[in-house]
Amino acid sequence: MSRNNLRRLHVKAVASALVFSIAVLSSAAYSEDYPTRPIRMIAPFAAGGPADLIARAVAPGMSDYLKQSVVIENRTGAGGAVGVDATLKATPDGYTIGVTGPGALTVSPFMTSVPYDPIRDVALIMRVATVNGVIVVAADSPYKTLNDLINAAKASPGKLSFGSAGAGTTTQMAGELLNMEAGTKLVHVPYRGAAPASNDLLGGHIQTMMPDLPGVLSLIQAGKIRALAVTSKARSIYLPDTPTTAEAGWPNILSDSWYGVIAPAATPELIKNKLHEAVVAAMKTPEFAAQIKIQGATIAAAGPKEFAAIVSDEQTRWKRVIEATGAKME
Repeated sequence: MSRNNLRRLHVKAVASALVFSIAVLSSAAYSEDYPTRPIRMIAPFAAGGPADLIARAVAPGMSDYLKQSVVIENRTGAGGAVGVDATLKATPDGYTIGVTGPGALTVSPFMTSVPYDPIRDVALIMRVATVNGVIVVAADSPYKTLNDLINAAKASPGKLSFGSAGAGTTTQMAGELLNMEAGTKLVHVPYRGAAPASNDLLGGHIQTMMPDLPGVLSLIQAGKIRALAVTSKARSIYLPDTPTTAEAGWPNILSDSWYGVIAPAATPELIKNKLHEAVVAAMKTPEFAAQIKIQGATIAAAGPKEFAAIVSDEQTRWKRVIEATGAKME
């Protein structure tokens, strides 16, 4: 190669390195200034459901820490996948983040084709809370215990139905798990969140549902819904008189959930770190603790690495249930 060609290559390499350095420095400077305008937080279920309630619990503390408003936007559909996809496809600049439960990351991707990769496209910022699952019926239902419900479902296969917060959610998986363990044939009816499902339970359009406790706790406390069992290893502190599924004779029907904050994977590290700091700060406020308690959830901090391990474990678990039951996105 001639000396002139070598010189040209050297000049191009120096120019490329300079452009890259400027881009990195600009990105760093931009990240350090973040945020300079309000942040959108997408809740992937209807208002009044657990994801929405937990988003509204964490947003004020984040706003105080970041000195910018964190505005909740509800984007429903496909078991939370619509809202999660909107979060992950947004410009990765920290101005669109989301709250998600496990369904869109650990269930839906194994039941159907989703427009995002549940591992590569997601920046897991922080798990903030865990919640008990609960098996409920309307207050005027003839079923007083979990075994009453199971026996009735066995006596009339395909006649009783269970509602969920949407196809591809853990609230659907709880019902599928009950069918698998108890040998019942409860028919799945998906909704766009726990709130509309609860309305139909009260209206007698479905016979049972297995939601996350925060979405129905107020209805249980008001005597409108009866809790038959909590789907966790220990009794809920919010429902101390309600037995666990194990106490009712069904130890393998377990379906507790979690909720956490996510962002697009390509979000700059400085911004992801700042978001993480903001969530941690919000979780330390007495207001957050009070809201979580009111909703029947439990504060459960897990940083990005621990959060990733939790997601991976649940992907393995629910994939096994999906394969065993043939559960579908209806």
